Amino acid sequence: MPASDQQLTIAAGDTSFSAVYARPADPAATVVVAHGAGAGMDHPFLRGFTDALNSLGLATLRFNFPYREAGRKFPDRPPLAIAAWRAAMAAARSQADANGDRGPVWAAGKSFGGRMASMAVAGGMDAEGLVYLGYPLHAPGKPEKLRDEHLYGMATPMLFLQGTRDAFATPDILADVVSRIGSNAVLQWVEGGDHSFAVAGRKRPADEVGASLAAAVARFIRDGTPGLQR
Repeated sequence: MPASDQQLTIAAGDTSFSAVYARPADPAATVVVAHGAGAGMDHPFLRGFTDALNSLGLATLRFNFPYREAGRKFPDRPPLAIAAWRAAMAAARSQADANGDRGPVWAAGKSFGGRMASMAVAGGMDAEGLVYLGYPLHAPGKPEKLRDEHLYGMATPMLFLQGTRDAFATPDILADVVSRIGSNAVLQWVEGGDHSFAVAGRKRPADEVGASLAAAVARFIRDGTPGLQR
């Protein structure tokens, strides 16, 4: 049976934000998904990605950061974004408990959303693993200013899905960062993909692009979670 959306409102301190929870029958795991800096949780890319995860037997909870919920364009500062991440993970665990699901809960995010998830986990947030959909290692044209210090020393399984033409991550620099994180980190390239995973000369709608990443993520979650073979 297809997963159906459940609208949620999540509180984080003195603010609140929207989320959508979707659960297929007997999910193997739950994946909490955050959007990038320039688009909210209902962007077709993110919807396509989570719908595809649902079809692969994973529950999902996607959410808006508070700035997006309030209609602002500039992303939240890390303390507020991390607080939102913690609240979203807690909400996902509550949904899993309410449904009797015992599977792991992973954190995933597009660009800014993934980076904030990694900072939250580095600061003690519990997550079975991390998935980065285009990690923003540096600003375009500024590879000397890396956003990597918090990644080292984390034992959490990590999957970096990255386009080879992504201006936010010079390929050889990202490869070096991932290798220095350790064996718990895996880098998978999307050949020709930019920061939105669009491939030059191959026009696809954003929901299809997002959905195309789901199989690799589902496979990594099953391989990266001890005892999870479904």
